[in-house]
Amino acid sequence: MIEFDRLSKSYGDLAAVRDVSLAVRGGEVYALLGANGAGKTTALRCLATLLSPTSGTARIDGFDAVAQPLEVRRRLGFLAASMGLYQRLSAREVLRYFAALNGIMGDDAERRVEEMVGAFDLGAFADRLCGKLSTGQRQRVSIARAVVHDPPALVLDEPTLGLDVLSSEAIFRFISDARSRGRAVIFSTHQMSEVELLADRVGIIAGGRLVAEGTADEIVAGAGEQNLARAFLRIVREAA
Repeated sequence: MIEFDRLSKSYGDLAAVRDVSLAVRGGEVYALLGANGAGKTTALRCLATLLSPTSGTARIDGFDAVAQPLEVRRRLGFLAASMGLYQRLSAREVLRYFAALNGIMGDDAERRVEEMVGAFDLGAFADRLCGKLSTGQRQRVSIARAVVHDPPALVLDEPTLGLDVLSSEAIFRFISDARSRGRAVIFSTHQMSEVELLADRVGIIAGGRLVAEGTADEIVAGAGEQNLARAFLRIVREAA
């Protein structure tokens, strides 16, 4: 469903991503880990058609992010690490607007909006202006708008950054439900507890390269450590 094939992205002499290849199947949650500046966000932005790779390819359901960007966007729900919501629209209005952008209109749009309100526990503030929402509330609205068209592939870049326990739990529940409905999910995080809770497989990027991949247990065993956090630190340090 989601594929990177020897994906590379350079900025002049700086190689941000180097020959990254990985695949995420439908019904699978894949955690992409890396220190700040390791290249994971650049790789995800190439998949989301926000950046063009220097070489290699990124595909969703067989569609190339460079050659067929509209087809990729139709099949992708993308949450960027930085949120941007229309401050003078309510949460419900934002969802209606993004449903319309994705060609969902009328009763179908209203039904889908209400599904998102329920899925992310937005009911208590769905008619409040986004400019008046808390960080956790805005993040939930941001994810809901990214997936309002029910895409088969999801890319969530640090979806729980800065959130409290209750807001994070709503996102965990959504990711688990997406897996059960056959969606392919990539998420990045710095929280190893989230990886252990959600991820079927893990990839670690260091210096722009994919330096380790496997289940959390396989990553820990391969590094000869006692837990994923220590394994991650060892792998990144050795790669450096």
